Amino acid sequence: MSTALKPDFSELYRRLRSLREWQRGEILAGELVVSPRPVLAHATAGSRMNRELGTFDRPPGGRYPGGWHILPEPELHLKTPDGQQHVLIPDIAGWRRERLPILPRKAWLDLCPDWICEVLSPSTARYDRQLKARIYHQAGVDYRWLVDPELQTVEAYQRAGDFWTLLDTWAEDPAARIPPFDAIELDMTQWWEGMEPPPPQEEPR
Repeated sequence: MSTALKPDFSELYRRLRSLREWQRGEILAGELVVSPRPVLAHATAGSRMNRELGTFDRPPGGRYPGGWHILPEPELHLKTPDGQQHVLIPDIAGWRRERLPILPRKAWLDLCPDWICEVLSPSTARYDRQLKARIYHQAGVDYRWLVDPELQTVEAYQRAGDFWTLLDTWAEDPAARIPPFDAIELDMTQWWEGMEPPPPQEEPR
C-alpha cells in the first residue's frame, strides 16, 4: 500500500497565494488551513483595539508610550525548532522597535513578533487555542492575547518556560492594564460598543 506524500512548503504556499479574496489561508505544521473572512463583530473588535493601541505604534518618547510597530493581519513566516516552516496571520501583531527598527519592503515578515492578538471566531478558535498557540510559543512570541467578541473578554498569556502562563482575563473594563501594553489604561467597553451583549451566565446548580 502506497503512502501519499504531503506537498512541500513551496507547493502549499502556491496554493495559499491562489485563494480567493474572501478566504484566509495559513500553513500550520505542514497543512494548508483555509478559513473564511471574519464576521462583523470579529473585524470590528480587532479594528477598535488596533486604533487604541496606536499610541504605542510610534517612536518612543513624547506624550505617548511608543516603541512598537503594530500591524493588522501581518503575514508571518516563522520557523520552529523542529525545522518546520509555518505561515500564520494573526489578527494583530506587534514588534518592539529595538528588535524591528524599520519595516522591510516586502509582503511578509520572518522576525517573530513580541506580541500577537487573535480574535476568536467559531471557525478558528480551535486552531488559535491549540496548534497556533504551540507554534507561537515555539517560535518565541512573548505575549499572546485571545479576544472573544461573543463573551467580550480578553485573555492575556505570557511565554514562561515550556508553557503559556495565563496572566488574567479582563471583561467590560474601562481602565484595563493588560501586558505588554499596561503603560496605559485601555477602555475595553469601546471595543464592544454597538454589539449584541454577551449571553447571560447560567447559575451553577
